[in-house]
Amino acid sequence: MSKETVLITGGSGMVATSLSKLLVERGFEVILLSRSLKTENSYLWDYKNNFIDNKAIKKCQYIVHLAGASVAGSIWTEQSKKEIIDSRVNTTELLVQTLRQQNKELKAVVAASAVGYYGSTTSTHIFHESDNPGSDFLAHTCVLWEKATKQFEKHCDRLIQLRIGIVLDSKGGALKKMAAPVHYWAGAAVGNGEQYMPWIHIDDLCNFILYSLQHENVQGVYNAVSSEQVTNKEFVKKIAKVLKKPVFLPAIPSFMIKSFLGDMSKMILEGSQVSNEKILSTGFTFKYNKLEEALKDLLS
Repeated sequence: MSKETVLITGGSGMVATSLSKLLVERGFEVILLSRSLKTENSYLWDYKNNFIDNKAIKKCQYIVHLAGASVAGSIWTEQSKKEIIDSRVNTTELLVQTLRQQNKELKAVVAASAVGYYGSTTSTHIFHESDNPGSDFLAHTCVLWEKATKQFEKHCDRLIQLRIGIVLDSKGGALKKMAAPVHYWAGAAVGNGEQYMPWIHIDDLCNFILYSLQHENVQGVYNAVSSEQVTNKEFVKKIAKVLKKPVFLPAIPSFMIKSFLGDMSKMILEGSQVSNEKILSTGFTFKYNKLEEALKDLLS
């Protein structure tokens, strides 16, 4: 029996790297869409020039669409904001266009979105998938992103859209940036420290993507976050506890963050509680539902 093939976009990213390894271990063939042929299983694409290697689409039964420029890669300018949106929306439209041209039907598509959909705000409200989007830049980006990925429904049996929280990985991303100052005795909360930080361990995210491909009851929008709701202040303290370092510095004032990052500062200074009840209702079990357990695994 031939292996089923999963096509992953954003193949050089942190999530795609771990996911590729997991899928191969579970018996799938993995191919990547990339701007350069870095590996034997890579196929070229270039959304800015509307190019994609058709052989990649012909070969796959599933797509996991993770492509998108980092929202924290640089200070937000009009140009960088355009790149953030275009790298999500235009890549999606190129994939959908290619599926349509090939009259290709997929078994399932898993498409990334983010908890930024709900807006950069701190409140007592716990956001569920049925809640309305926010009104800031990240929310606007996610709305356009999800609207584009809805087009996949015409070309697949199931579409799964994941509103992903902060992905914790020992190799990079937010955790590495947060742990570094704590390691050097310079850990501190940001702003008032009361903003929530919806998070998910990289293993749980990859395992749920695999679960989505394998279980036909998984369909629609899901908040990809763990159960424990943690504020920024609590997050820093738990990192310090795991690293056995003190946290004695005062919080970094909001005005300093705003002066350096401008509009981008909302992403750091605000954050809401996000529910994962819908994921749990599918029968999926998280390995890391407590932040301290996740940090011990990643930072030990």
